[in-house]
Amino acid sequence: MLKKDKVRFIIEQLDKFYPTVNPPLDHSNNYTLLIAVLLSANSTDKSVNKVTPSLFKKANVPNKMIQLSYDELYSIIKPCGLGPAKAKNILALSHILVNNFKSEVPDSFQELEKLPGVGHKTASVVMSQAFGYPAFAVDTHVHRLMYRWGLSNGKSVLQTERDGKRLFPEEKWNKLHLQIIFYGREYCPARNFNPNSCPITSIVGRRSLFK
Repeated sequence: MLKKDKVRFIIEQLDKFYPTVNPPLDHSNNYTLLIAVLLSANSTDKSVNKVTPSLFKKANVPNKMIQLSYDELYSIIKPCGLGPAKAKNILALSHILVNNFKSEVPDSFQELEKLPGVGHKTASVVMSQAFGYPAFAVDTHVHRLMYRWGLSNGKSVLQTERDGKRLFPEEKWNKLHLQIIFYGREYCPARNFNPNSCPITSIVGRRSLFK
């Protein structure tokens, strides 16, 4: 199957499985989205959504966040993992937003990626979900499935992003990366994976997966 045929099939199937998608991280504004995405690094959305209600009740804007002590913030976000670094970065970036951006989350990749703890994937999610900017955010699920479907070589997330943007229409990126995440969790997990039981991989997947 040619890649263009794979792409068409994948888009059709994902639209059938997930005709509408909602961001999986609970948030109420651009700032809480940024913090939730930062917390999701090396964690699960479920874990993040358990801690953010109490966190955002105390601090849902940068001005309130910087009033928390490091110890208080760390005690709240500890279940998400990497607590020391995340607490430090959240406080640091919140100070930057207050001092340099009038407490607003910047709407550019360049400025977002300058913030402590904010990498390209986090910036991509924020640009996509907060500002509607076309972005193909690559997390572990997207990276895994793009390889299994023979659409990328799996060597790096940057290569996977480049391949995704090259193969899929730009107007599909924002919805598609969420569809792939949801599909990966439900049908194409990292462990105990049977390609024959996966509705998409069984059709377009790499032949090596079936050996």
